[in-house]
Amino acid sequence: MSSGDKQQQLTSVDECLEKHLPPAELAEVKRILYGRDVPRITLPQSALDAAQEGSFEIKAFKFDAAKEDITTPRVVRVGLVQNKIVLPTTAPVQQQRDALLARCATIARAAAMAGVNVLCLQEAWNMPFAFCTREKLPWCEFAEPAEDGPTTQFIQKIAREHNMVIISPILERDTNHGDVLWNTAVVVSNTGRVIGKSRKNHIPRVGDFNESTYYESGNTGHPVFSTQFGKLAVNICYGRHHPQNWMMYGINGAEIVFNPSATLDGLSEPLWGVEARNAAIANSYFTCAINRVGTEHYPRPFTSADGQPAHHDLGHFYGSSYVTAPDGSRTPGLSRTSDGLLVVEMDLNLCRQIKDKWGFRMTQRLELYGPLLSAAARPDFKPQIISDSFTD
Repeated sequence: MSSGDKQQQLTSVDECLEKHLPPAELAEVKRILYGRDVPRITLPQSALDAAQEGSFEIKAFKFDAAKEDITTPRVVRVGLVQNKIVLPTTAPVQQQRDALLARCATIARAAAMAGVNVLCLQEAWNMPFAFCTREKLPWCEFAEPAEDGPTTQFIQKIAREHNMVIISPILERDTNHGDVLWNTAVVVSNTGRVIGKSRKNHIPRVGDFNESTYYESGNTGHPVFSTQFGKLAVNICYGRHHPQNWMMYGINGAEIVFNPSATLDGLSEPLWGVEARNAAIANSYFTCAINRVGTEHYPRPFTSADGQPAHHDLGHFYGSSYVTAPDGSRTPGLSRTSDGLLVVEMDLNLCRQIKDKWGFRMTQRLELYGPLLSAAARPDFKPQIISDSFTD
């Protein structure tokens, strides 16, 4: 099977289960795989029509919290966007970016019709994920300032128009510090103001992900953005493989952590449904895992330094974006092959309710691990190993 052939790609694990399992068995399998039932919600016909006209999938689900006597519900709707590039990678840079901005505007309008309060786009959403090529041109031309670049100005307009917080992951050009590049998520308020930015903390060095050729590990720490719609954080792509990274956003008070990504079926798919879900459980917050979709072809071949022939594509980005609640229940994913918008309504009171129920934060024992982690970071660290005298 060619990894990039949409006709041969499995569209959705959930669709496969629904097609082949009787209703009673399906319900039990989903309970085991996904936790408690997450009901669908009905969206306005205008949003459904916009999705059909725009040729993208739209799904909507709801996480409830228990009703409380004193505390009112804190209901928020988030939207996750996954999409393919629009034009070939050989098109002029400006045309490629403009086409993706137009695609974003189309999906954002549907999200607004669906009542979305916070919209998150995929990693480096306004460009091909071209870091596999190791080429600097034309790909570095997509980089722009986070605070006032053309993509951010576009997102500010969309955010104001739709009264929506938008998380916009881009390739940042830091003009104040030697024009260096960063992989950065820009967080724009529903008023259109840039609240701040969060840079990618962990950079992959695996397979064709040659990102350290372009940028290094981020230096913004683990910021949490307090907005009208909750406390938000952004754990970009490869950071999902590092539990401590997820943990620090929780320590800083995040209620929803977005994980905009670009990852491949041949590399990470068995991990995809596990890592963000585990983070939601361990840290008692909502996680939103977003992956781009499709196969991107490049004009010049590149190798993977594995002895295999050079190739023109990185592989298949498998989409499958999903949301997990603090209790570990999760939504079905979006398609593995198509553009999509996942709308999820959530009551943020569930974060506190799950902390009370399971006590994971109460029993976290930071005082136990803090000194040990500090010691492990020093060159003179010695692991705490107790040897059997017969093995000395």
